[in-house]
Amino acid sequence: MAQLSTKRVYDPPAPEDGTRILVDRLWPRGVSKDRIGLWLKDIAPSDALRREFHGKPDRWEEFRAAYAAELGDAAAEAALAVLDTKMEAGPVTLLYAAKDEERNNAEALRLWLEEQRNHRA
Repeated sequence: MAQLSTKRVYDPPAPEDGTRILVDRLWPRGVSKDRIGLWLKDIAPSDALRREFHGKPDRWEEFRAAYAAELGDAAAEAALAVLDTKMEAGPVTLLYAAKDEERNNAEALRLWLEEQRNHRA
């Protein structure tokens, strides 16, 4: 499987980013479409989940568990299939707009994908 990383959508694109995929439900303010290769909003946490955990870094593990549960719905699974195809083709960077670079939905998704990969191995 290809390299998978996360990056804030406001950071400049770099060649090593590979396919840049926005994994937020909302389009980030002031970002042009040419900075993003693909938008998979169905893979993003629900609005309710996002609101419940926004600004609460102490509930990170709880957020990750709730988000992992949401990744089992049909729309998220379809988006995950697209993501898998992109990851097979080369490096992928999951983009997010949150200010917290350590605790955000893209990082939670990256960790979840690594856990899934380790279970399959």
